[in-house]
Amino acid sequence: MTKRLFDIDPWLIRTHTLAKDDIRLQESLTAIGNGYMGLRGNFEEGYSGDSLRGTYYGGIWFPDKTRVGWWKNGYPEYFGKAINGPDFISMPLTINNVAIDLAKTPFHDFDLRLDMHNGVLHREFVVDLPESVQVKLSFDRFMSNAVKQAAVIKMTATVLSGQADIRVTSRLDSNVHNEDSNYEEMFWQELGQHADSNGASTLSVTTKPNPFGVPQFSLTLGMQNVLKSPAPETRTAEESSLLVQEDLAWHLATGESSTLTKYVTVVSSRDVPTEKQVSAINDLLKEVMDQGYDALLAAQNRIWAERWQMADVLIDGDDAAQQGIRYNVFQLFMTYYGDDARLNIGPKGFTGEKYGGATYWDTEAYIVPMYLSVTPPRVVRQLLEYRYNQLAGAYHNAQQLDLKGALFPMVTFDGIESHNEWEITFEEIHRNGAIAHAIAQYTDYTGDHSYVDDHGMTVLVGISRFWADRVFFSKRKGMYMIHGVTGPNEYENNVNNNWYTNTMATWTLRYTLKMLPEATAERLAELAVTDEEKAHWQDIIDRMYYPHDDELGIFVQNDTFLDKDIRSASTIPANQRPINQHWSWDRILRSPFIKQADVLQGIYFLNDEYTQEQKERNFDFYEPLTVHESSLSASIHAILAAELGKEEKAVDLYQRTARLDLDNYNNDTDDGLHITSMSGSWLAIVQGFAGMRQHADKLSFKPFLPKQWTKYQFAVNYRDRIIQITVTAAGTELRLLKGAALTVWLYDQPVALAAAD
Repeated sequence: MTKRLFDIDPWLIRTHTLAKDDIRLQESLTAIGNGYMGLRGNFEEGYSGDSLRGTYYGGIWFPDKTRVGWWKNGYPEYFGKAINGPDFISMPLTINNVAIDLAKTPFHDFDLRLDMHNGVLHREFVVDLPESVQVKLSFDRFMSNAVKQAAVIKMTATVLSGQADIRVTSRLDSNVHNEDSNYEEMFWQELGQHADSNGASTLSVTTKPNPFGVPQFSLTLGMQNVLKSPAPETRTAEESSLLVQEDLAWHLATGESSTLTKYVTVVSSRDVPTEKQVSAINDLLKEVMDQGYDALLAAQNRIWAERWQMADVLIDGDDAAQQGIRYNVFQLFMTYYGDDARLNIGPKGFTGEKYGGATYWDTEAYIVPMYLSVTPPRVVRQLLEYRYNQLAGAYHNAQQLDLKGALFPMVTFDGIESHNEWEITFEEIHRNGAIAHAIAQYTDYTGDHSYVDDHGMTVLVGISRFWADRVFFSKRKGMYMIHGVTGPNEYENNVNNNWYTNTMATWTLRYTLKMLPEATAERLAELAVTDEEKAHWQDIIDRMYYPHDDELGIFVQNDTFLDKDIRSASTIPANQRPINQHWSWDRILRSPFIKQADVLQGIYFLNDEYTQEQKERNFDFYEPLTVHESSLSASIHAILAAELGKEEKAVDLYQRTARLDLDNYNNDTDDGLHITSMSGSWLAIVQGFAGMRQHADKLSFKPFLPKQWTKYQFAVNYRDRIIQITVTAAGTELRLLKGAALTVWLYDQPVALAAAD
């Protein structure tokens, strides 16, 4: 764990220190977005020191050529990447002909804070200039949740001493590149531009052509700058390659202050045809300027207040834990809140470009269980529809591997697999199980069967047909097996009979057979599942092979796992952790160490199917081998530790998942946040500490209070009801805040909750 860059505060991410040695980490931690677009915490005036300047737009990507040493049939043709997009915050600033650059310019009274109440990023400092001139500068910006295509930046300058000639060059700049790319080229080409010193300036760009048939995307950005009191002494507009800018200059004397507000709007070809984008931009700019900064901020405050009312988790007695859980919920909601079924939740969100920025299995495995409780049901429904809408791509992926049915991609933007590592693309097929499980979770939790009876059944049958073709029948053992896979533990590749993969394959077949009779007549006719198919699926269920060790009483991770040098991760010297940054990949693959929950992931998913003894034996065996070098790991272990009464272990693992990025546990947050693992802190509290389980129309809780906490409180949205759970040393209180009367279970005893007033 590195030093903390930000103060502990329940609602703020705040520091009074510019972390010049960790500027990229600081930029990651102050990233903001609104589900439509977002950017890292870069400085408007620019910064000449080390920095990762990044602005990202939902659904805008480029197919990067796949480069491998030896091509194998079935490899994806391209690696999909979320590309760095046009920079709209750029506002280079000079005062008395001195370029303001915090890497070089003397300054003091630095204050940087991200307000989690509303998503406003504030920064202020005082610059010390020649001839004893001091000017206080402050910047506020937010991505609007009321007008998703809009962002607002407000710069205020106050002269504390001396005279100041101020010049700001406000830009829309598409001269940007990616760091995480095989190309050292730019991805953008200019379509048109218009610079206007009296009105809206616009810049239209398109992604460069690609040879893969992936559509090119176009963006148009508009800006209008408003300077009041005083009016600018000079104001000029200029166009150059991939850039429009407006230059404003004015003078302030001691004690005088001025505010420059920059309104920005963005539309893409995903929503507006290229030829209509400039007109749409002008209309949007007029809309946001008519509202003005204060009205837009008031709308922002209202929207976030509504979200927090449903999703906030209150912790008394541990401000670090409080800050951690709020920060994670906050970043998740800035990434996705169900506004567009064509979008999903990338592992870096709008905070960086690593991992390609696309959709992973993380969404179904880790986000869906949380979002079911803290957002309206439509939000998760949108995530399910996203997969249904990409079903054609899943069939294509299976065909590439010479298989029937549907294989959903490990990494994608459009449903087509776009990851270029063989052990992921070919072998990490367990992702299909998580996608099927998410359908079951939505159906069981909400009680809404309309999805599984129609679109969801199409997905389930496609996945089931894939599993039925992917299994191998061993005549020698008379059992079905699955060879050549990578399980959730990516520190083992190309193994046979990964317990988790085999388990989720048969669970999917079981669930599909169970739900088939409920499907609509139209859907059943379209799918045409034969009796022969169903009998084959049942045979696979009945005769699947699962590695097991009777002496240890555990499910074995794969056929040869116990042949390794089994030893605790505590035997790894501290100076060799994390091992993925110190060991060769070959050494990691030969080791017994586990990256993240694998067997335990299956026990977590199918929790009601295993006894307490089975859970305990497997936890006690596998957790000591786990190095938790996946951001997805700690939460699953925390939940199971809590269920098994290992409270201290559960709390330790919660702290890791809650503050993974804030404390940079894995020394890898500088290139972006771990967005899709952020749900883990909520899951660790609600499913872990509070013991929430939902199965077969029964909602239950078994809470405990961490020793250093005096209270925690949260609410869940369950079947049109809002239930508030408060846990203190005195006991647990359940209140129905909204909806019809309901019986829930507390420590295995029924509790009747009266209807809310």
